[in-house]
Formats: sequence, structure tokens, C-alpha cells
Amino acid sequence: MSVRKLKPITPGQRFRVVNGFDAITTDKPEKSLLAPKKRSGGRNNTGKMTMQHLGGGHKKQYRIIDFKRDKNGIPATVKSIEYDPNRTAFIALLAYVDGEKRYIIAQHGLEVGQTLVSGDNVKPEIGNSMPLANIPLGTTISCIELRPGQGAVMTRSAGSFAQLLAKEKKYATIKLPSGETRYILLTCMATIGVVSNSDHQLLVSGKAGRSRWLGRRPRVRPVVMNPVDHPMGGGEGKSSGGHPRSKNGIPAKGFKTRSKTKASNKYILERRKK
Repeated sequence: MSVRKLKPITPGQRFRVVNGFDAITTDKPEKSLLAPKKRSGGRNNTGKMTMQHLGGGHKKQYRIIDFKRDKNGIPATVKSIEYDPNRTAFIALLAYVDGEKRYIIAQHGLEVGQTLVSGDNVKPEIGNSMPLANIPLGTTISCIELRPGQGAVMTRSAGSFAQLLAKEKKYATIKLPSGETRYILLTCMATIGVVSNSDHQLLVSGKAGRSRWLGRRPRVRPVVMNPVDHPMGGGEGKSSGGHPRSKNGIPAKGFKTRSKTKASNKYILERRKK
């Protein structure tokens, strides 16, 4: 994987850094795994705007991803590594020996022709999925379940990974990308390896129009609004705006919003770094 810095032949390309897409092997997705994706534009069922900064953007089709990896013991061959407009990571098309095709989140180093398998008694190799109980300590993992059979919900974005630190009774101790250390049941599934497209963080859009292509509308600073529009609005001249808070009045920058009585607090050994 690599990035390319474009020549400054236009103002929009002067600072533009794009993905080299070296790992991508095809630009045509598998039609049987596509689904329509409707945009709300930030409006609710009455047409009222309830979310700011949303709207427009290029039309997309959703790629149906297999987050559960529940075809245990059935080998699959990697047919292609593809771009997915709905996520930062690349995806891989698997063709199972029984004829079924599925998309999965691609791990860094996954190549076309490689054979993957999921289940209890499989080797801890890149792209293979197995319960945490069978993964060796210190292994770099991604696409982790939080509840058995739920499907991967954590460590799915480009370049992210977690580390398996310990196993004790029915829990594994996992260090997550945020720095948080927590218990997860040993029966939960995880995939070996780092998520692909780690160069995603190096990209530079170069112009405001690219944000519009992604469906992001312009953001107005709260300080310049009127009091009717935002708690930080109003005042004569360049006033500071008061305490930083959201449009709904919830304080920001250090205010803790997590409940002290949340049931999952007991599974968190160390909170994420500030």
C-alpha cells in the first residue's frame, strides 16, 4: 500500500494526497452481494432536518459484508481485494468450496489465491477467524465480537488492530486501538491480522468539494451563530462563546457522558487515554 502526492496543477490538487490503491485487484464488485443504499440527507420522517452537516454526496451501493464468519471448517479462496465506498478498510471477496461467495474485511497482507478458513481448530494465520480461546497470547487481532454470535463490531476501520494480552477463566483481556483494556468472552470470534489500508490516515482531500462528494455539508462555527441557533451564539463582537457545548446544550471537552451505573463498566479494566 502506498499514497501518491499529486502535482500542483490546480488549486485543488496542490495539497492533494491520494491512495495508490496498490492492493486493489478489481474495480467491479460482485453483483449478488450488492444492496441499495438510501440517503436521508439528515431529515426525519416529516422532512425536518434533525442532523446537521449531512446531505448530497455520490450515489453508493452497499456491499453485504460477512462479519460473523460462521462457515466453520469450510475453506475459501480469496478471489479479489476491492474498494468499499462505505468504509475506510478494503474488502476481500471469498469463494467457498461449496460455491457460496461472501465479502469480508480484508486484513493487511491478504493476497488473491490465499486460502482462508474459520472455526475452532484452524491455524492462527492472517485472515483466519477463530474464537479468542484458540488464539495465542500476544497475537495481533481485528474484527472482534463483543457477544458470541453477534458478528464483528470492534477494530474494523482501516489500519486498526487489537492485542490479546491474557486469558483468565472465561474471559480474554484485550487492548483495543483506543488504549482501552477490557474483558471479552473467550467464545467471541476474532480475525488474525491488522485491518488493511493503513495509509488511509495519510490522505489529504485537497479541496472542500471532496467533502461534498462524501456527503458532508459545510459546518458553521457555533460562536458566529445567533443565540436562537446555538447555546454558544450571540454577544457583541468577537465574544468567546462561553463554555464549549453541543447544540443540545451537552458540555464538550472533558465532560463525561458515560453512565456510572452502565452494566459493562465491570468489564473495562483501563479506560481509553484522554
